[in-house]
Amino acid sequence: MNSKRRKTIALLSMLGVACLPLSACKRSAPVFNGIDITGASYGSDFHLTGHDGKTYTLHQFKGKYVLLFFGYTQCPDVCPTALTRALNIRHQLGADGKQLQVVFITVDPERDTQPLLAEYMRAFDPAFLGLYGSLQQTEDVAKEFRVFYKKVPGDNSYSMDHTAISYLYDINNKIRLAFKHEQSAEQCAADIRTLIQTQSS
Repeated sequence: MNSKRRKTIALLSMLGVACLPLSACKRSAPVFNGIDITGASYGSDFHLTGHDGKTYTLHQFKGKYVLLFFGYTQCPDVCPTALTRALNIRHQLGADGKQLQVVFITVDPERDTQPLLAEYMRAFDPAFLGLYGSLQQTEDVAKEFRVFYKKVPGDNSYSMDHTAISYLYDINNKIRLAFKHEQSAEQCAADIRTLIQTQSS
């Protein structure tokens, strides 16, 4: 074996040994039940009125995890189910549930007045926040969050078709996960726990 080849083998051996600690220290990415949308360019903020009459933006919740959902108070099934799931998620998280702020944005501001939203939120959890805006603000925020909604005329009134996705933000106001409507409270809570552990380590 010539000198050049011996040096090459020695160098490769050294590199192999040197790489071991790096690969051992490399953390594997967390696995979630929801859809990981970390780094998405949409859903960066909102500027709406709360059911308490105050103005809110996403940045006011820095330091908390935010679970955000679009819907309307007269929704027959999807919205009550999503909000009931959100309540169960908070219970599943135990003490960590205090770190989770649930935000409900109406896509039906014509009917969802401030008093009605306040009553609707209290029916699930007084800590939940209902938000509304003008027709134009609603259109703008739906576009920002890539949420579809449409008025569907009925016999005596109308209903609203809308996206049934819940978004989760971390304590730095970064969008992280999208939960499908069919995912369970247990699955969502497990993802939030994983995120909490990841950010606290």
